[in-house]
Amino acid sequence: MTRSAVLFPGQGSQSVGMLADFSDDKAAAALISETFAVASVALDHDLWKLVSEGPAERLNQTCWTQPAMLSADIAVWRIFRARGGAMPEAMAGHSLGEYAALVAAGALDFGDAVRLVHQRGKLMQQAVVKGEGAMAAILGLADEQVEQACLEARQAGSVVAANYNSPGQLVIAGATAAVTLAVDLCRQAGARRAMLLPVSVPAHSPLMAPAASGLAEALGDTEITAPACPVLHNFDLEPRRDADAIRHALVEQLTHPVRWTATVRALSEKGILTFFECGPGRVLCGLGRRIERSAEWLPLESPQSMTRDAQ
Repeated sequence: MTRSAVLFPGQGSQSVGMLADFSDDKAAAALISETFAVASVALDHDLWKLVSEGPAERLNQTCWTQPAMLSADIAVWRIFRARGGAMPEAMAGHSLGEYAALVAAGALDFGDAVRLVHQRGKLMQQAVVKGEGAMAAILGLADEQVEQACLEARQAGSVVAANYNSPGQLVIAGATAAVTLAVDLCRQAGARRAMLLPVSVPAHSPLMAPAASGLAEALGDTEITAPACPVLHNFDLEPRRDADAIRHALVEQLTHPVRWTATVRALSEKGILTFFECGPGRVLCGLGRRIERSAEWLPLESPQSMTRDAQ
């Protein structure tokens, strides 16, 4: 049997109308409806209406994006399992997707996780005054070149590499002035593209520190059990079974980079050759093919994409 891992996307994969490709499949549509019904009760807000009708501006607010993406990821996971998809050797999630991985692995109750990530989004929005934080995508430079640009730009404020997405694709985050300067320095260094992203929350940077205590408190009130399969954490690539250790990793994730390239390589080194992207879109498959070309990358974004024997 081919060894596999299931990966869950995070913020950035959301869109109004996501999961619409499943609407003509009655069994899949029922699972989506059930999943979003639980999420809507947990938040006392019609999350499916927001996902299916928008407006996009509200869906893209961090406090709503996070529960919406978590719900979409888990809906796809439930469809995958209902169609015979096997429990994988391991799981991981990109940033917010780590919470979906923990739900899928049975470590977190879904309703609890929905409330938790909604609160996480609020805390992240509150941590930095609007306009004072930024993120930017840098394409076509070595990691070390981007890190050096961030180091030089710190004369203007805090800025760090926040997402190591794939070789030659990093996202930086920090104070707006410092991020803007780092973008200019990356362009001067020969970046193929260096552009500010339409977000105001500098995720996975030290500027998220004010959100850490609130998240730790929320996690302390949330029951966590040992996952049914290893979940590699963004913070240090290590799986955890102890509840407090999982809480610690989720808090540390706020202010530390998402080491996605290293995560995929760590899974590949364990002999995993098949990766399923469990959620809307195929962002992680695109990144993965640049990280580990010899692996098989399978997005689970529609009923048609699930026709392959996932066992």
